[in-house]
Parts: sequence; structure tokens; C-alpha cells
Amino acid sequence: MSATDLESKSPVTGGPEDTRPDQGVLREKNLEFTTEYGGNGSGPSYQEISGAPVEHSSPLGYNVGWFTIIFLNIGQMIGTGVFSTRSVGLSLLYWVIGLIIAGSALAVYLELASYFPNRSGAEVVYLEQAYPRPRYFFPTAFAVLSVLLSFSSSNAIVLAQYLFATNGHSPSPWELKGVAVASMTVITLLVIFNTRLSMWLSNAVGIVKLSTLVFITITGWVVLGGHTRVEDPHANFRNSFAGTTSNGNGIANALVKINFAYAGYTNAFNVVNETRNPIPTLRKTAPISLLVVGILYITCNIAYFAAVPKASIASSKLTVASLFFTAVFGEGSGVKGLNILIAISAFGNIISVIIGSSRVIRECGRQGVLPYPRIWASTRPFGTPLVAYILKWGLTLLMILAPPAGDAFNFIVDLQSYPSALFYFAMTFGVFIIRYRRKRLHLPRPEFKAWTIAVLFYLAVSAFILVMPWYPPAGGADGGDVSF
Repeated sequence: MSATDLESKSPVTGGPEDTRPDQGVLREKNLEFTTEYGGNGSGPSYQEISGAPVEHSSPLGYNVGWFTIIFLNIGQMIGTGVFSTRSVGLSLLYWVIGLIIAGSALAVYLELASYFPNRSGAEVVYLEQAYPRPRYFFPTAFAVLSVLLSFSSSNAIVLAQYLFATNGHSPSPWELKGVAVASMTVITLLVIFNTRLSMWLSNAVGIVKLSTLVFITITGWVVLGGHTRVEDPHANFRNSFAGTTSNGNGIANALVKINFAYAGYTNAFNVVNETRNPIPTLRKTAPISLLVVGILYITCNIAYFAAVPKASIASSKLTVASLFFTAVFGEGSGVKGLNILIAISAFGNIISVIIGSSRVIRECGRQGVLPYPRIWASTRPFGTPLVAYILKWGLTLLMILAPPAGDAFNFIVDLQSYPSALFYFAMTFGVFIIRYRRKRLHLPRPEFKAWTIAVLFYLAVSAFILVMPWYPPAGGADGGDVSF
């Protein structure tokens, strides 16, 4: 089979460099696999030929190093997570469980990336290659999810809230929406013109995010030591499990919220083809980013619980950090300064998110499952995924303006998380499918192979999140976490 024959069967490639070299075809039942090399110094991909071909020279460049990988992940992970239970003990326990779940999932992603080390887009590629038949079924289904739910409205709303908090102003719903729209527009303009600039912004803001959480952690230690205006810093830790729910729906909802808070530890897998020697680099840096953020999440929540009364935590939504600053420092300039730091953190979160998701959308275009696929795959005129950025901006504005502002965060988290759980389950099960096929084809061992127990654990968690929402919440039909 010639290279021309292979290319004629391929989806849209996005550039003349994406031709498949004639490496010979391996057959397993009704599937055909070819060997493809990228320009990032990785090993080959052995992939089913109905998928998008490897780009032998990344049109987005090779601007992702170990430092950028760490802060792409950290930049997306650090945010304001909410969960259904308000018990101090169980809340902290959920953060620990979330870290364990994320570690298992990270191992799954590392193994899958080892199979396809020269393709960006993460889940897009892994589902395409694990389930090549029916042809285009999984790519099309995932593309619909990726496109329709490609918005960062919750992050933009958080950014707007903390911008208003710096001035001590309580915004009206439409004031909040207006600032969120303006913020998203500015961020999109910053990343749309230059890939290197977007990576630099991600790194710079990531440093600010880490510094902010470290400061909160240290302040929490000072509070627990009794050296601040907080009268009884240990009050919330007495009978800390009081009020805990045993409702299955509530537990599943809490796990979804925690998983959402940790989401981002796989962000760097979206830019694998922009990374030199990606697998060795990811093996070292991705776990570091996850562990650092996990520890800071736990210590920051301890700090919150030490300074803010339980009743205030239960009644707040997205401003628990502001409550912490007020309880410790009072209504002074220190609170305003720290609110600015949190606004900068939210700003960086959006940058990291749109960098990763733009690669996902572009890879969907390269698969040929979106209308006008060459437009989606194009990086003209700035060497960036322009159309993907514009799509994300437009959908984010729509989702900022449409839902009720008070319920926006919970609604959007639920809307994004539950459908995604189905694909995470399928992707994780796909590890076993790919292992089986590679064994039958006598292909070499990947650079990284996850412990089977870790894969099974993440598969079980994904199944739990899929099943338990069907169990009614404690309040029945009206017991959910939004008002509509």
C-alpha cells in the first residue's frame, strides 16, 4: 500500500506535511495499523489508519518544556471547587480521595500518551484509537461534547466576582456578567496572536497562583497557632464530621465537584506533539504538578476551616477565600490585595484551559468529523488554533449570559462533568483494548505502563460517578444544587 493510498483514506490532515510514510501495514482482524513518526523526538505511534495522521512537523511549534508542562497543569488545576457536603472532616477527606483518584487517572493518561507520543489532543486521540469501529462514532460523539461544552464561563464568573471584591462592591447579576464577558474577551485576544506568548503567560500567572496558595497555607498555620485575631481556630475541627451526608447522590455530586477542582492535571497531554521527548518529560513533571497542588488544596482548606466559622462556610458560594482574608486581616488593604491575587489566579486558569481545549477542538477538526475540517485544523495566520479560540470565546459568552448568575458555577460544573464521565470510563477501559491489540500485533512495550490496579480503580470511580446520580438526592426532585 502506497503513501498516496493511505492518505486517500485519512481524515483531513491540516497541512501538506501530514503524509503517511509507507511503513508497512499491520492487520488485526478488520483493522489496519501503520507506524508513524513525529518531529518531537518521540518514539513511533502504531495507530489505526482511519484516524488523523501524525503531523511530522508541528505547525504550532515546540514551545512546551518541562517548566511549561508543570504550569499548564497547575494553571488549570488551581481554582475554587465546591462540593455538596459542608462537614469539615468529610470535606478534607474528599480532597485526599480526589488526589488519589487524580493520581490513578494520571497513570492512565501517561500509558495512553506512551502509545501515541506524537499526537496532541489527549482524549480525542485515545478514544479514536481505542474504538476505531464503528468508524468515526467515538470521534464524532466526543467532538459534539467538546464543541458544545467548550466554554470557560464558570472561571470567567469567578474572575469577575473577585474583581468586584477588590473594590468591596456587590455587583448586580448583569454587572457580574458584563465584567466576565470583558475578561474573557481580553484573555482571548492575548492568546490568539502568538503561541509562545500564551505559554509564557501561563507560566507567569502559574507562579502567582502557587505563591498565593503558599501564602494562604502559611497564614493558616499562623491562625492555628493562635497568633491572629481569630478567637478559636480549632472550633471547626471539633466534631468535624457532624452533618455528613450518606446520600449516594450527594456523595457522587461531591466527587464530581472535587474531580472538577483537580481537573487540569492532564492538561499537558493536550500539547504532546508540541513537546520534545514528551513521555520522559511528562513522567517527571506531571506527577510533580499534581502532588504540589493536592498538598496545597488540603492545607488551604485547613486554613479556611481554622479561620472561618462553619456557618459562614455553609452559606458562602465562591467567596470563602474572601471570608478567610476578612477573618484574619479585617476589612483592610491586605484583603483587597489578596483578592487581586485570586483574580489573577482565575485569569491564569482561563489561559491554561483555553490553551488545552483549543488543541482538543483542533484535533477534532483534523479527524474530519467537524464541518469544514480544514478550517478547524488550520493555524493561519498567526500560527495558533484561531478558529478554536474564537469558538471557545463565543460559547463562553453565551453560557455567561444564559444561566442565572447565582447558580452558574454549579450548573456548568454539572453540565460539563457528567457527560465527560462517560468518555473517561470508555477511555480508561480502552487501555485494556489497546493492550490486547498491541499484544496480538507483537508491538514493543510502551515507555510507561500503568499498574493495572490503578486503571481498575479509576474505572470503578468513573462507573460510580456515572451510576450514582440516578439515585435521588436527599431533597427529592428539588434537592439538587441549582434552582432550575
